[in-house]
Amino acid sequence: MPGQDRWVVVGVDNGGTANNGTALDADGRFLIDRLAEIPSYVREGPDKAVKALVDSVDHVLELIGRPRSAVRAVGLDTPGPASATGVLSSRGATNFAAPEWWGFDIRGALEDQLGLPVVYNNDGNAAALYAHHARYGDESDQHSSVSAIVGTGLGGGVVESGRVVGGAAGMAGELGHVPIPMEGLLEDGQPQPECNCGQPCDVESVASLTGIQKNLLPFWLTRYAGHDLARDVSLSKAAKLVRGYGEDGDEMALKIFGQQAMALGRLFTIAANFTDPDIYFVGGGVVEAAPHFRDWFLARVREHTSLRVEQAQAAEFALVPDLDMAGARGSAVAARDWLLRSS
Repeated sequence: MPGQDRWVVVGVDNGGTANNGTALDADGRFLIDRLAEIPSYVREGPDKAVKALVDSVDHVLELIGRPRSAVRAVGLDTPGPASATGVLSSRGATNFAAPEWWGFDIRGALEDQLGLPVVYNNDGNAAALYAHHARYGDESDQHSSVSAIVGTGLGGGVVESGRVVGGAAGMAGELGHVPIPMEGLLEDGQPQPECNCGQPCDVESVASLTGIQKNLLPFWLTRYAGHDLARDVSLSKAAKLVRGYGEDGDEMALKIFGQQAMALGRLFTIAANFTDPDIYFVGGGVVEAAPHFRDWFLARVREHTSLRVEQAQAAEFALVPDLDMAGARGSAVAARDWLLRSS
């Protein structure tokens, strides 16, 4: 067993094309300050993908110059729905669409390959946990937070007393699928948005790249028929370009992101009445933008979050830091927290 001052935990963030890894030492210091990516091979099936997760752990150890014997636990996160113990949903997910992934115990498979404890979170929860610990450090267990991370879908997590709220089935913190009121958010004649999960009027149906492509952009292009994005560009490509137009102050793009900010504000209003957190975090591609745009967006989210006077005086609004590394770092934090609680 390595000395107390030399042990590490490794965090691995699994994605559709790459795994990103990091390491955290016994004193809570991250030992890698950049992306440490290798291919994830998830579309080539479980055998190759689990081997790639093992390779990601070894890649991290090579970068920090430590043997595998120094590792006390590994944190893992994956996108999409899964149980609290890392069994992927039988309904599948975007990255795990092939039938051999449905109901697959990805945490257990990695644990068997490594011979080490593996602690699992979904990617939204992992990023939420990192944001919380980055903000509060050693005082993390004295605070609570809610994070909404806008990407292809809408992920996030709830952290209470420094720990992710997982729920009985591991489905807590699925913030994207919380229904929100649409009155005052939608324009006259704007169709009711629908989510890929089949539920109408949830947060993800508005505040996500999918929401832009499927629901928001098609409507707004009818109001701005001469817009550049209406000319010879596929809807999927156009949706990815909207943020750049927003950064440039384009009127239509700002209307789209204004609706997304309002949707997040309504989500946080609901959260305020359930958890009353110390801080509300916003992350994802929507805020990986020019500072003036992300500041405008965060201010709009806050404007549309209805808090009581006492809550408004106590609560903060902030951006998820180091977002490209947040998943791996949050997974490492989860593994270290588990290890310290178990010792």
